[in-house]
Amino acid sequence: MASAHNGMRLTLKIWRQPSPQAAGRLQTYEMRDVSPDVSFLEMLDQLNEQLIAQGEEPVAFDHDCREGICGMCGVMINGQAHGPQNQTTTCQLHMRSFHDGDVILIEPFRADAFPVIKDLVVNRSAFDRIIQSGGFVSVNTGSAPEGNAIPVPRHMQEKAMDAAACIGCGACVASCKNASAMLFTSAKVSQMAYLPQGKAERSQRVLSMVAKMDEEGFGACTNTGECEAACPAGIQLSNIAVMNREYMRALLTSHE
Repeated sequence: MASAHNGMRLTLKIWRQPSPQAAGRLQTYEMRDVSPDVSFLEMLDQLNEQLIAQGEEPVAFDHDCREGICGMCGVMINGQAHGPQNQTTTCQLHMRSFHDGDVILIEPFRADAFPVIKDLVVNRSAFDRIIQSGGFVSVNTGSAPEGNAIPVPRHMQEKAMDAAACIGCGACVASCKNASAMLFTSAKVSQMAYLPQGKAERSQRVLSMVAKMDEEGFGACTNTGECEAACPAGIQLSNIAVMNREYMRALLTSHE
């Protein structure tokens, strides 16, 4: 790895696609003096500054919080969602994970349900529609309930919080050979299935969300586990088992 003083020389092969209807292609850019201490997105900022100075169109890419929270920044880096570092979003990936002289391939997430908008930006609103299909959670309005009115075992609280950690980035879909959204959908189902507050609408919730997932064109799960490996939030495959259990229960009891 080059020293921070000299910076790194990098060759970037970036997918450029001006619009959803246009044909895309890989374009090569040479970078100089890239500090190992900058993030991957800051490196792309540096590239875009160069392109703008040269009168060229900057590379479009999604980002927002740049703190590993929002999930907007997902891209494929050398064939891996969010890059080579485990449980790390693209915005939290630093260039010290690469070496002087590296060739880096940067592409958008690939899935029929995630159509490319421009360059590295994809439309992930299918995720929003899956969440919306889950409906609501019944709660009592008015004053706050007494803290011990609905006891929840600690291990169930922790499982619910682990599932709720999903940031909806789409890495699970992009890394899956079937472009399955099972890990994402199961996390959203599980976080409520573990808690008593989610029981009232549990049957309709899982039936609606699975139906919407299929309607959006995501593929089936074949349990290869790439989704869990690529997930920056560490969402576990066990959530898929929870969703399958909830789904079968809902099918068997939906006519009661």
